[in-house]
Amino acid sequence: MSVEILKSARTAPAAAGRDTADAVALMLARLAREGEAAARDYARRFDGWEGPVEVPEAAIRAAAAQVPAELRQAIGYAHDNIRRFAEAQRATAMEFEVELRPGLIAGQRQIPLAAAGCYVPGGRYAHIASALMSIATARAAGVADITACSPPRGAAGIPPALLYAMALAGADRVLVLGGVPAVAAMAQGLFGAPAADILVGPGNAYVAEAKRQLFGPVGIDMYAGPTDVLILADAGADPETVAWDLAAQAEHGATSPVWLVTDHRPLAEEVLRRLPACFDQLPEVNGSAARTAWDDLGEVTLCSSREEMAALADAYAPEHLHVQAGDLPWWRQRLTAYGSLFLGAETTVAFGDKAAGPNHVLPTGRAARYTGGLSVHKFLKTVTWQRVEEQALPELARATATISRAEGMEGHARSADLRLGHAHPPLRLVKGSHERGEGRSRL
Repeated sequence: MSVEILKSARTAPAAAGRDTADAVALMLARLAREGEAAARDYARRFDGWEGPVEVPEAAIRAAAAQVPAELRQAIGYAHDNIRRFAEAQRATAMEFEVELRPGLIAGQRQIPLAAAGCYVPGGRYAHIASALMSIATARAAGVADITACSPPRGAAGIPPALLYAMALAGADRVLVLGGVPAVAAMAQGLFGAPAADILVGPGNAYVAEAKRQLFGPVGIDMYAGPTDVLILADAGADPETVAWDLAAQAEHGATSPVWLVTDHRPLAEEVLRRLPACFDQLPEVNGSAARTAWDDLGEVTLCSSREEMAALADAYAPEHLHVQAGDLPWWRQRLTAYGSLFLGAETTVAFGDKAAGPNHVLPTGRAARYTGGLSVHKFLKTVTWQRVEEQALPELARATATISRAEGMEGHARSADLRLGHAHPPLRLVKGSHERGEGRSRL
């Protein structure tokens, strides 16, 4: 591959450090011991929250009246798209029954999880779309009970628009908790919630680390790091559009990598020239974070062909992959490693982030090599069953017994033989065989 780096990253994307892991472990240990008391204490210390942890039903109902009509309409539009896409996904998760051989019947079931915990980030932004993406998807999957958590924004608690979105999406209860205490509360089943079978939703490094440490006894959607985007653009792309699409994703934060891969040098150079002006036009805090992300982690790479561009994209396995190039069907067929694919200049990643429908909780840190994003499938258990009737017994039992004895598992073989009415004399071990690790029977 002959590529030229026109702008390289100053640093590699940061991973959660040992200090973060240790701090989270200590907090989780205390939360496991002290439960709700510890969660309330952390809420007071970290967020200054003295109010009730569970949002009263009256407050949730009243939130809608505090949301401007235009915003309510936009939230409803986004929720409808997200719900409909998730329901279409659910329809693809099929149950079936098949007779593999006469009398040997097997099948598959799709069983929704009993309880889900959905974390909705707070911080600098009110993540309305994240509430819809996690809660509405769990509801479409058929999850019986959904708890949502989000940190307070000052003394007013969770912003009304966020409460409205949580209720619209179908949360059974909302807890005013953020960070590690929120994750632990949902996992342990505190404040009247059932213990979650799965924890989902994006968050900061502490939230991600808490989910990682709790994984096993409880499921998680994924271990997510900072968001990223890679744009593939050819000579037909508009440099202003490309520059703004890069700036928009860098706005997520100073640790968010943004990459441009192109086969057209004039486009690359023009995008590099225009980006500083984009940062200047953002609100000061947003622009500062975006500029730092670009300076430290941004890259521009020049390739000699679209095949080189596609191969590089597959190697990066970005969370968001945006194609602003001709022959979109070729790109859709060729590209294989991404969290979500955005085809065409009009299909901005911002649409996917907020309202288009497919889920925006996506794999980061090259995890798109082996997994996709949040979907109804994360909230379903795909389980199998089998039933054996008399006509299938002879062949199935003989095959099972033969394989079992070849593996040295005599108990399995006898369990199969019994189905044919075979009797066996008692096992007699060869003297000393157990010391040599030999457990074969002499019949």
